[in-house]
This record gives sequence, structure tokens and C-alpha cells, in this order.
Amino acid sequence: MVFWLYALVLSTKEHLNEKGFAMNKATDTTNGGLKVVPSQNLLGADIYGVNLKLPLSSEDKQFIEKAWADNLVLRFRGQENVTPQELTQFSNALGDLDKRPVRGTVNGGYNDLPLEINVISNIIGDDGKPIGGLGSYEADWHTDMSYVDIPPKGCVLYSVEIPPTGGNTSFVNMYEAYNRLSDKTKQKIANLKCIHDASKNSTGELRQGFTEVTDPRNAVGASHPLVRIHPVTQQKCLFLGRRKNAYIVGLPLNESEELLDELWAASTDPELKWTQVWQLGDAILWDNRCTMHQRDSFDASSRRLMYRTQIRGELVMG
Repeated sequence: MVFWLYALVLSTKEHLNEKGFAMNKATDTTNGGLKVVPSQNLLGADIYGVNLKLPLSSEDKQFIEKAWADNLVLRFRGQENVTPQELTQFSNALGDLDKRPVRGTVNGGYNDLPLEINVISNIIGDDGKPIGGLGSYEADWHTDMSYVDIPPKGCVLYSVEIPPTGGNTSFVNMYEAYNRLSDKTKQKIANLKCIHDASKNSTGELRQGFTEVTDPRNAVGASHPLVRIHPVTQQKCLFLGRRKNAYIVGLPLNESEELLDELWAASTDPELKWTQVWQLGDAILWDNRCTMHQRDSFDASSRRLMYRTQIRGELVMG
């Protein structure tokens, strides 16, 4: 039903790629008071006319979902003073939400947040503990929680406090990463699966309860197809997760490493990238199934506070 609705709305669009799906560089589109303005890159768009403090109408939800499928990453700018409850309400309109792993991980007076809100911050609370996760370090390219059997389909990240500089978030288009591979490489990876290591987070910190992985063949985590079919667009894209400790099932380790290096080089090509330079009140919605993202480091003495929601996904199908 979702794909049928997407195809029906898409049929009115003038700018399509060779597979019949919308290109990110299409002209602006409008729907009543809503407007989508694509970036000049291969993904990313600003969407205007949405107030995250208010419930979405069914028509606006349909418009946003189509814009999301077309552009992979949407930015809602100027959304000041959105409460955690309102952010949860908006995110929930796009799908069921996952809860953060442990309520007690939100410290420093933030324990009254909805369970669907995850705090990303370097701020130290009155108890001397971080109020959130990931600190001020650079976060490597990754797909969120690809190490579980059912990774999230998308996430919303909202800026509450931001540093003067740094902390930008970049995204890459994994459809285009796949499309640009040689036919030989596409054929080689068609039926291969990759183990997604769960031992470390995106800043390289070892997760509690895990031990250091010395051989990627022994990594603990979910196994997913290298080539994923997106459940909405039905297009193929690369699905890589994280580079550290990844292993392609069934290959000798040296061959796995060489092939992964090739795929990661293709996926992180600057031509595939769009960068979000944060402003207060920005909310970013990204499709976790067909993008990867990374975060720049920033001055640890600056404060950065972000609220994040995670939209439940589905099994990865190749």
C-alpha cells in the first residue's frame, strides 16, 4: 500500500531518473502551505511550512513522506522551542518509535524526558556525569544501529544547543554509491552478506559489556545483505553500517578487507555528500536505510545538546 501510494504521487512529477524515481535535483514542489526545495547535491532538501509543534494532517504527512523518499534527508529550519513531547509526536507520525536502551542513561536532570528521546550531548551534569552520549569527538561514517537485526528506518535529530563552530553532520546517498559501482562489482556483491560489529559506537568507544575485536571474523552483530532493496522506492542501495570490524561472510579476511575498502571508498566520495551546518531550531529527518552519516568534532569546552528520535524499521531485504 505504501509503495502504491508513493508511485501514484510520483507519477505527477516531471523530473525522474532512468529507473522512474525522482531525482534530488528536481524543481521545487509545493502542497498548499508546504514547500520542498532540494539542495544542489545528490540528497538533502529544505521543507517549509511545517510546524513541528502541531500535529500533522494526513495530507501533510503524505507530502512529507514523498519528499523524504525523493530527497533522503529533510531539513526543517526555524523550529525553535519544540518540546521533547512535540518532537516525539512529530516523529511518531512517521512510524512507531524505538525507546532509548536504558532510561538511566539520561543524567543531569533530564530523566523526565519521554523514553523515545535520546540525548546526544557533551554537557556534564551536576552529578559529574555526561547528560547524553557521543561527547565532542568526530563520529565516523555509519548507519545507525545496523548491528541489530531490525535497524531503524529513520531518525530525527533536533538542535537545542549548538557550538559556535564544528559539529556539522554530513550524509551520503547510498543509492548513488551502488549505481556508480562497476557491473563486475555489482555482480560480485549481489548475494553477499556483511557482519555489522556491535562492539563500538560511532565515535569508536567500546560499548559496555563488549571486548575488543581483534579479528573481524569473530565480530558480534547482525548479518545483512551488502545490497539492500529499499521497501518504499524498491531501488537498490549499498548497506554498509560501520567500517571498523566489518566482515563479508564467507570470504578470506584479506579479500573481505579489500572489497570493503572498495565499497567504502565509493560510498564516501565527496560528490555523494550533503552537509548540515547546524542552526538553533533545526530538525533533520534522514532515511537510515539509504544513507550514511558522520559528525565533525567540535571544541569540548562548547556546549552541544541534541534530541534524537528513532523510527522503527523492518528486516533488511536484499
